[in-house]
Amino acid sequence: MIYLARQQTMPMAAMDLPLVDASPAAGQAGNFEKLNRFFGAIYDGPSENPPWNSALQLLRNVLGAKHVTLILRPPSMHSAGVMVNTDTVATHATESYQSHFFAIDPFVGLPEGQIVTPEELVGQQWADSTLYREYLRPLDVAHLIGADVHTADGIECRFRVSRARDTKPFTVEEKALCRFLLPHLRRAIQLHTRLEGLENQRELFAGVVNRLQLGMVSFAHDGSILGLNPEARRILGEKDGIRYSSDAICLDSRQEGRELQRILRSALDKPGIADQPGLAEAMSVTRPSGRSKLGIVVRRIPSGPWTEGLQKPAAVLFVRDPEAGGAQASQEIVQQLFGLTRMEAALALHLAEGYTLEEAAEKLGVKKNTARTYLRFIFCKTGVTRQTMLIRKLLNSVAPLG
Repeated sequence: MIYLARQQTMPMAAMDLPLVDASPAAGQAGNFEKLNRFFGAIYDGPSENPPWNSALQLLRNVLGAKHVTLILRPPSMHSAGVMVNTDTVATHATESYQSHFFAIDPFVGLPEGQIVTPEELVGQQWADSTLYREYLRPLDVAHLIGADVHTADGIECRFRVSRARDTKPFTVEEKALCRFLLPHLRRAIQLHTRLEGLENQRELFAGVVNRLQLGMVSFAHDGSILGLNPEARRILGEKDGIRYSSDAICLDSRQEGRELQRILRSALDKPGIADQPGLAEAMSVTRPSGRSKLGIVVRRIPSGPWTEGLQKPAAVLFVRDPEAGGAQASQEIVQQLFGLTRMEAALALHLAEGYTLEEAAEKLGVKKNTARTYLRFIFCKTGVTRQTMLIRKLLNSVAPLG
């Protein structure tokens, strides 16, 4: 909750508040245009970095404020919280609030949906509070208004605006403007929370795909490439039968290239239905180096029933290098899943990588008979009786995801 700025801004009169009143139609049109700027900045806020920076700066200008702050996650004893400030210079002030002053801030727990001052909330004792005397007054903060915002998802945010000692207190009209914007800010915060959750899921699933060493290329409706994951870049970068050139996937074999184009056209020309899985077609790609053929699967992506867009993914190409091997499970995960010791888990992983028992024993630096003893313990703990069954159990478990 940093109430700082390095410059004075546009006076209050420039906004011609109140914005919504019984003025003539021409005046109302101008007010609606100003409101539209606010609404646009608020709803564009979730896509900004930092979020809502434009909206906070616009409000600071309109109110002639010293500083505007949005606390997306209040500080606590266990977390510094997340705070967006219109003054990015005074980081020391932000840090001091997050580390200490938040715990003695009486200007919290504000009435939902209302814009209030500290004096209205705690009375004249506000001026004698430790927060005001030791934190705000040295920062030349005299006038303060705020609101707490609670979303349907259980998110608690705090909105604060401050002015310096040489300015006037906030007027009724200025407080009314902030109160008028609060419902829109609440909706935008809720959208931001949901979008952030979806992005976190996307990054998680993308990481799983990379760990499984599965290349992925996404295509827009017009056939242009929207993105490649690291494994796809590695395979295409080898230029062994398949490559990435001029925003297109090219194959060395003309016949295979024509087949890939047919499969891609089929996926892009027939969008999937929203509630049905996209149909898939597969092919293999010959590698001039003589290595095993690459496997390719193209799957159309179901489109939503209410959305459309040229840059939406319409199809995805999965490519797998059979010689790259599968995802290497961590030894710790295997130990936890099957109750194995460190040496038993290491032996099981070597066997899953294709090594013989003798080769695995050599890698572990133990005798073959010792490795056999470890293997018997592994069989007992995992409930299998053969080495092939053990490997299948490891590869089909969640171990490769760890």
